[in-house]
Amino acid sequence: MNNYIFTSNRLGFRNWESSDVDLLFAINNNDRVMEFFPSKPNLHETKKFVDRMQNMYKKEQFCYFAVDIIETKEFIGFIGLCKQTYEADFNPSIDIGWRLHPHFWHKGYASEGAKACLQYAFHQLNINKIIAVAPKINIPSIMVMRKIGMQKVKDFKHSLLENNSQLQTCTLYEKTKLMV
Repeated sequence: MNNYIFTSNRLGFRNWESSDVDLLFAINNNDRVMEFFPSKPNLHETKKFVDRMQNMYKKEQFCYFAVDIIETKEFIGFIGLCKQTYEADFNPSIDIGWRLHPHFWHKGYASEGAKACLQYAFHQLNINKIIAVAPKINIPSIMVMRKIGMQKVKDFKHSLLENNSQLQTCTLYEKTKLMV
């Protein structure tokens, strides 16, 4: 168990295991975690997400990775990469994203993990550009984007959030291999 694909100083990145579903479901149902999302995934949707990430990793060698603290083997959430194809002028693309249990917030894990994922993308997978998207009101995620050296490209109306006036206006950041 816990065969890491790569690591950072404190974190191990791995493919998902069936035992992660309940742990992710608990994170997905935390009001603070899901504050900037239109809804909370139910258990079935969480399982489908984990299945999709397992399959994406097998096919692409990346996904939103399950992340553990190496020292304790404690699951903290996910940080990683995902193909995006929703309607937008910058898609198809590969984005970087994270979702951590609040117990692990404000400890530098999101930025440490995201930096490790960028290095993995650029140097192991030879991907040239990674994007990140968040609702403009999601200041904590935007701060992580800035901390990892991403540059703001623009604000836009997210096609999947058309019915949510609070979340619809999103901001797009990117980082290219040349900027690393």
